[in-house]
Amino acid sequence: MAGLEIPTWDPETALLIGAILVEAFVLYVGYAGLERLVGPALMRILVGGDASAR
Repeated sequence: MAGLEIPTWDPETALLIGAILVEAFVLYVGYAGLERLVGPALMRILVGGDASAR
């Protein structure tokens, strides 16, 4: 019957999916850290202060 087969996992595919998820997590955490470090100074330069940016 078409469409009722259970797909099998290829180890290379599972490794690729895992690598993509790890990369996405690292980028998410990295950009959050960069925003905390550079964000306030950048906002002061662009808009003249932190309070006016909110």
